[in-house]
Amino acid sequence: MVKAVLGKKIGMTQLFDEAGNLVPVTVLKVGPCSVVQLKTDSTGACRAVQIGFDERKKKNTPAPLLGHFAKAGVAPLKVLRDVEPDGNAELKPGQTIGVDVFEGTSLVDVSSKSKGRGFAGVIKRHHFAGGPATHGSKTHRRPGSIGSSTSPGRVVKGKRMPGHMGNAQVTIRNLRVIKLDRDRNLMLVKGAVPGSQGSYVLVRKAKTPHGRQ
Repeated sequence: MVKAVLGKKIGMTQLFDEAGNLVPVTVLKVGPCSVVQLKTDSTGACRAVQIGFDERKKKNTPAPLLGHFAKAGVAPLKVLRDVEPDGNAELKPGQTIGVDVFEGTSLVDVSSKSKGRGFAGVIKRHHFAGGPATHGSKTHRRPGSIGSSTSPGRVVKGKRMPGHMGNAQVTIRNLRVIKLDRDRNLMLVKGAVPGSQGSYVLVRKAKTPHGRQ
């Protein structure tokens, strides 16, 4: 089949394991996704599979995309991604892929856009301690010195400073799969996943067999 599936973050909850320990989990709706296109190389081998997720209204879909979806025999979809095929399984446009792809998988990587925080200072953005709060201090939340005068005579690249925070692509690796619900295409993973409720995620099989448990 494929190594990754599109989905949506539902929210967080908690479960108790067999030992009675409380385990925080994130609920993900993984699929169903439709195969829209198979991308092959010069030898005819499939190198990428374009999948789509979450139906959209036909009137809100650009005409070129309508033709693209019609050729595959699927309804218009909001999100399209190219994912890597897994094994020699035969795929064809219009085929549906669900959470059962992860049957037997213990660790997954989840990618999503983090929450946007706007313009933030160094205390919120980089966890600076800040200056004194009393006794006439004028540097309460300021970053302080950002460089020397003559040498190097400039601000070095990568200096931690105020700026745009969040709304960036983030990948959390080696999240443990707690439970799969094939009937409702739900996956429960241990820990937190970037993004707000309802944000789109890409769930892929972890590349490394060893990871956080």
